[in-house]
Amino acid sequence: MIAVRAEIPADRDAIRSVNSGAFGRTAEADLVDRLRADGDLLLSLVAGIGRAIVGHCAFSRLTVHNHADAIPAVALGPVAVLPERQRRGVGQSMIRDGIDRLRQGGETLVFVLGDPGYYQRFGFDAGVAAAYRTPYDGPHMQVLRLSDDAPHRGEVRYAPAFAGL
Repeated sequence: MIAVRAEIPADRDAIRSVNSGAFGRTAEADLVDRLRADGDLLLSLVAGIGRAIVGHCAFSRLTVHNHADAIPAVALGPVAVLPERQRRGVGQSMIRDGIDRLRQGGETLVFVLGDPGYYQRFGFDAGVAAAYRTPYDGPHMQVLRLSDDAPHRGEVRYAPAFAGL
C-alpha cells in the first residue's frame, strides 16, 4: 500500500536519499534543498510503503509573464522513486495526489519537463506548452491547465534554483 503525504522536517534526509538514489547523482536533491531554502517549494510530497519513504515529488512556484502581468503557476519536478520501487505506481500516486491538492488550492497551470508518454496520462500536453516560452522549450515541455482562468501564453520564469541544474 502506497501512502502519500506532505513532507515534514524529519523527512529531509530521506528525501535527499530518494532523489540521489533515483537519479544516481545529487543535482536533483540539491535542487529540492535549494527550492525549500529559497521558499519556492510550493508542495513537497513523499510516498511511503510501510515506514519507508520510497518516493518524493516536488512542486515549485514559477511565474508566467504576459505583458505587464506575472501570473503564478507551478513546476512539477523532480519526481523521484527509489530504483527498486519504480514502475509500481509510486510516482503516479504522488503526481495525482499533488495535482488534486494544487487544483483544490486554486492553482491554474502546471508545467513539467519529461517524457510525454508518461505525463500525458495526467493530462499534460506538449502542444499546449508550445504557446509558452520557457528555458526548456522542446518536445518534452508540457503543461496541464487546471482552470480556464490560466493564461494561454507567456514567458515562463522558473525559480532561481533551476539555474543551477
